[in-house]
Amino acid sequence: MTSSSSDKAETHRQKYLAMDAEERGLFNTWRRAISEYTGIGQPPSQQYERAASAAFKKDLEDCKRCEKWRNDLMQTSPLVIFMAESLKKSGYIAEPKNMPCMKCTESRSGGYSSEGVIQLCYNHIRDKGHLETTMAHEMVHAYDDKNFNLDWYNLEHHACTEIRAASLSGDCTWFQEMMRGNLGFLKHHQVCVKRRAVLSLLANPSCKSPKHAEAAVNKVFKSCFTDTRPFDEIY
Repeated sequence: MTSSSSDKAETHRQKYLAMDAEERGLFNTWRRAISEYTGIGQPPSQQYERAASAAFKKDLEDCKRCEKWRNDLMQTSPLVIFMAESLKKSGYIAEPKNMPCMKCTESRSGGYSSEGVIQLCYNHIRDKGHLETTMAHEMVHAYDDKNFNLDWYNLEHHACTEIRAASLSGDCTWFQEMMRGNLGFLKHHQVCVKRRAVLSLLANPSCKSPKHAEAAVNKVFKSCFTDTRPFDEIY
């Protein structure tokens, strides 16, 4: 400790000793409150517990917000309602129990499993509009899985449903692309759809390289991009 620091510490000590009992009580209460709020002055174990408690609280708040938005969108979003009705005709009931809000370690906003579960990643959802797009995207995957007998390890099958999901869900609107920092005007929708599909294919165990993913997407792009079922046209 430097001489200057020692002098300041001694000055603070003398001021503290000069306080009467009531002033010391108020001062100690204030100091504890500041310590609990900021973590300053707490031992490492308490700081860790404090950080873990804050993280848990945030997770809980984010999860509850995701569930509230999901439930509201299932009642008010024309896009989500239409997809839910189309899925019902295909034998899939879209409801909260098979559309859980969960914390995802991967950098993604949602996912669909072949067991029929649509995952909504509350820790990567920006806002309610982003959740609506995510739900629609994964519901397109569920629709394709129920109607077209998808083989998820067949890269062309996977490419086709990713093309359709990116194109039909609103995932590639100008606004969504702007939020990702991708500003373009010439055929930006098709460019976005291809890019998003390739990125998704890279996580497939059957994908050997980015070029492999690009080749699969390019091979099926025209037929899958123009297939807008269950919509009459691109949303």
